[in-house]
Amino acid sequence: MALPELVKPILPPSNLEQVTDEELSKFANLIYERTGIRVSPQKKTLLSNRVRRRLRQTGIENFAEYFTHLKRLRPGDAEWNAFLQEITTHETYLFRDEVQWQWFSNTFLAEQVAQVKAGKKSRSLKIWSAACSTGDEATTIACCVAGCLPNYQQWKIEILGTDIGVGAVEQASSAVFGERAMRLVPEQYRLRFFNKVKDAQIWNAKPILTGMMSFRQHNLMTPFREDGFDLVFLKNVLIYFDATSKRTVIGHVSKAIRPGGLLLAGAAEGIADMTKDFTRIQPWLFRRPNK
Repeated sequence: MALPELVKPILPPSNLEQVTDEELSKFANLIYERTGIRVSPQKKTLLSNRVRRRLRQTGIENFAEYFTHLKRLRPGDAEWNAFLQEITTHETYLFRDEVQWQWFSNTFLAEQVAQVKAGKKSRSLKIWSAACSTGDEATTIACCVAGCLPNYQQWKIEILGTDIGVGAVEQASSAVFGERAMRLVPEQYRLRFFNKVKDAQIWNAKPILTGMMSFRQHNLMTPFREDGFDLVFLKNVLIYFDATSKRTVIGHVSKAIRPGGLLLAGAAEGIADMTKDFTRIQPWLFRRPNK
């Protein structure tokens, strides 16, 4: 009796191993037009791998067909959102950049209290995490407010997180974090503000934090509908933008900050020459004029 032949695995065609240079250019231009994010030629393998995931999910056969499909979609379409989720990076964790959180906890919040006592503002605090990813930054803000602002329960606290990735926003809204994301959270904050899931390396933020936060999708290249923010966090996102896109984003974000309010950026964002109307306090901190 003849032995059955071994079943060979089905491999993708060789033309699906990577996008061509022409396809890379088309995808990069589309991403830039709609998001302001630049995809460099050095990201060819990364883009290929991530688009290939969408081919498997959608059943579309090749990169060219997927690009044609994608270009027809309007921003906000489910597949466009899924594509953005693939190509944008969401690696982050709570209490990232310790110096900035020390400033926020010890200086910024103290200044807010002093202004209230001097009758210069009401007991309210409005903060925007403008590239919130999976909510780690917004949750850190809430931790510091609850841990360092005296009588914070008597204040109106609004912490808004936005991100271009709908999947990231959904995860942020769940307020669930893995052990890696929690590794820098002070022990007293872990015990006070989070519940650990039994037999799992997962932490849930308690209502004491989630009650301060809300999340929604937003593309930083489009104007923002809200304003009056005391502080805007704009960190670790503009490094993916070119100078033209950065200026557009800074223009939109600046309008959302109240007179005298603050913009906190990443140290490597390269926006100093785009914030000339602001007073530079630190390499990463800028104050909007009072008028």
